[in-house]
Amino acid sequence: MALKIYEIFHSLQGETSRIGLPTVFVRLTGCPMRCTYCDTAYAFSGGRNMEITEIMQQVSSYGARYVTVTGGEPLAQKECRDLLKTLCDAGFSVSIETGGAMDISVVDSRVSVILDIKTPASNESENNLWGNLAHLKAADEIKFVLCNRDDYDWAKQKLSELKLTDKCPVLFSPSYQELSAPELASWVLADQLPVRMQVQLHKVLWGEKPGV
Repeated sequence: MALKIYEIFHSLQGETSRIGLPTVFVRLTGCPMRCTYCDTAYAFSGGRNMEITEIMQQVSSYGARYVTVTGGEPLAQKECRDLLKTLCDAGFSVSIETGGAMDISVVDSRVSVILDIKTPASNESENNLWGNLAHLKAADEIKFVLCNRDDYDWAKQKLSELKLTDKCPVLFSPSYQELSAPELASWVLADQLPVRMQVQLHKVLWGEKPGV
């Protein structure tokens, strides 16, 4: 069973509640969405086909406990669910980063789902699969990448309307070099929102490039 893999690398987790933890990233090729702020457009194509056994060998070689499956959009490849199960069976602590337009009910319950809800400025908000919210677990996380004040107000409305913090932790992140992190922080504090404000640690350390 093979998947199209763009890259596998060892780095520090740059986002979510696992920020700073040494993590192996398995980046799958391809994505059906075209977000305005996409930082992995290079993974829309390319890479190579790898059997799950080969992927597991490379992941294991780094000696890390944490594995993040990402993309592109990893769930666009149906074999991704088999990879996730195999990683969990091998004892890894696994998370998946998904854009929110694909059904997450197929994901192994042992996996922490990082569900990215697309905002209006992403130009992909119409593709949010809102039914995914019913499948979230306490160990999952919801992420909003915000481009401007309108995005923030929209996310704040969704936070209240859908009672998102009752489902799992919620993350607000400024779009890299588009929305000022201090400005977003001031809005969160002023509104006393029960969210985790985050910046992308890997970009602070190494900038925006593959392999980090």
